[in-house]
Amino acid sequence: MQDENINVNANEAKSGGNEQRQVRLDKLAAMRAAGNDPFTITLADQAQHAAEIADNFDAFDGKDVSVCGRMMSKRRKGKVSFIDIRDRSGRIQAYVRFDDVGEETYEDFKKWDIGDIIEIKGFVFRTNMGEISIHAKEIRLLTKSLLPLPEKYHGLKDTDTRYRRRYLDLIMNPDVKDTFIKRSAVIREIRNYLDNQGFIEVETPILVPNAGGAAARPFMTHHNALNEDLNLRISLELYLKRLIVGGLERVYEIGRVFRNEGIDVKHNPEFTLLELYQAYTDFHGMMDLVESLFRHVAKEICGTTTLTYDGAEIDLEKPFERITMIDAVKKYSGVDFSEIDEAQAKAIAKERGIEFEDRHKKGDILNLFFDEYVEENLIQPTFITEHPVEISPLAKRKPTDPEYTERFELFITKREFANAFSELNDPIDQRGRFEAQEELIKQGDDEANHTDEDFLMALEYGMPPTGGIGIGIDRFVMLLTDSYSIRDVLLFPTMKSLDNN
Repeated sequence: MQDENINVNANEAKSGGNEQRQVRLDKLAAMRAAGNDPFTITLADQAQHAAEIADNFDAFDGKDVSVCGRMMSKRRKGKVSFIDIRDRSGRIQAYVRFDDVGEETYEDFKKWDIGDIIEIKGFVFRTNMGEISIHAKEIRLLTKSLLPLPEKYHGLKDTDTRYRRRYLDLIMNPDVKDTFIKRSAVIREIRNYLDNQGFIEVETPILVPNAGGAAARPFMTHHNALNEDLNLRISLELYLKRLIVGGLERVYEIGRVFRNEGIDVKHNPEFTLLELYQAYTDFHGMMDLVESLFRHVAKEICGTTTLTYDGAEIDLEKPFERITMIDAVKKYSGVDFSEIDEAQAKAIAKERGIEFEDRHKKGDILNLFFDEYVEENLIQPTFITEHPVEISPLAKRKPTDPEYTERFELFITKREFANAFSELNDPIDQRGRFEAQEELIKQGDDEANHTDEDFLMALEYGMPPTGGIGIGIDRFVMLLTDSYSIRDVLLFPTMKSLDNN
């Protein structure tokens, strides 16, 4: 039996994609001349999907169905052909015979190409080889594909092309489609969980005059009508906390944030963030919530709380480890920051070859030691708690040691997944923190926060004790899909533009 997919791609290798496109354009012109322009079709009958038929064969056996999808292969011998059709649910084989669809239709069908989108109506049966198939009684070309697909046996492997032409990646690599279907399910389950906990979903501004709530450099733009410069938000925090002041008590938002930073396997300049805030709780309550949330979503999406990521088994069921930043640094570096002052911290950093700036305080040095010695060891879920106040401008101070804060970060597989605080609700302390951030800006720190006077005014009206948390959705999806790069879970990751050629 002749496999036209192989022949098409063999010809493509010889003549190049441009010649193949011209061949297809000529076919389209001939169709239009004959009054059969597929691009005029506006409605098709997609009554069933491939997986629905395959999963319920006994119910569909011998019954008429109508499916639509992309033709991924065609094997023709004389007046009989077998083709594979792929829709959003998967693939199914169709049996197309001259006597059933008619001579004129079959002759047209012989000229259709791999990649064309078609409609097939017929009855379900199982072939002599045992494959569930559709015996076509009617076939129709819905959309003409003008560019040939990559060769089926090698597929689309080049990562740059896959990320730039995600539509082609989705066509050729079914597992990629599964990843993004799972991503959608993850977001849905997060919403279900939070809604059931009494949270309400809200929307806050993306264009903001003051981009605060995180240590990041914002993207800037200009509003012509207002003649004002604006920023794309870098977090959701400050507006959500205004809503806590307003009495909404439990709020969350899932939205895009934008940070003008580098690109690597863990970072993309725009990404999806979940932030939630709950009145009358603290960072311990947030730890309990995030543990429960991660377990719930893993069970619903993966059917288990034991995951495999990059070859390592990750256990989300047992209680997550909780360790202070000071104790973690002492454990992995041997340096006890509770026993040294700032000058000693800088001296030890110099001995260890850890670079720092003159403006850095003891808390900054502690954080640099954490980055150098600790993070690479955090494979299993671990809460790193009590961060120094210098790197936590929005977190409440620890009552027994005001140099540190009631803050945690959740690490899994050497990566940060969540950042949470007992939220600072003292407007006087918050103003002092903003003033310290302004000094950092003067010293060249372009990731420090500017003072937000409206937010300070909101705090002066009174914000109840509040716990807040931010969770990176993209990294969570990476964990649940065993995806190494953030680009594998973003439909259209940020890429450097190609030149005109």
